[in-house]
Amino acid sequence: MKLAWILWLASVLPPQAADSLCLSTTVYLEARDQSARGQQAVAEVALRRQDSGLWGKSMCEVVTARSQFAPSLVPAGTRLSNIEAWSQAVGIALESERNWALPPGQRKEIVPGASHFMAHDIAAPSWRNAYQVATIGDHTFLKVQSLKPRRRG
Repeated sequence: MKLAWILWLASVLPPQAADSLCLSTTVYLEARDQSARGQQAVAEVALRRQDSGLWGKSMCEVVTARSQFAPSLVPAGTRLSNIEAWSQAVGIALESERNWALPPGQRKEIVPGASHFMAHDIAAPSWRNAYQVATIGDHTFLKVQSLKPRRRG
């Protein structure tokens, strides 16, 4: 599957299915070579950002916001060809969405408060010296800004 095709598919799916597909794609592209815990942490950052509304209302808007996550950074022709890793990313994304749907006090948070993450081998962003929440695998999760859930209604 090519990234362009996945993003097109997300544009025609019902919102909940599209969001799950976009989160799965992000977990795959950002963390397919990481542990399940590392993949869950990536999903958590994306879900926290969606809650804030600062990068968009839908998961697809959040993960395709300019220069934020892999879906907006890698070429559209990128192939998602590791079926085993894709299957795991989908499972982790769905599990993460179920967890995030719980009331805040009942969620299992892996990287509490993390608003950003970076892969040491490929990134040195300006915010890299922010408060470090955790390092999992080769990703460091940081609290660059406090994200509050947007008001609903």
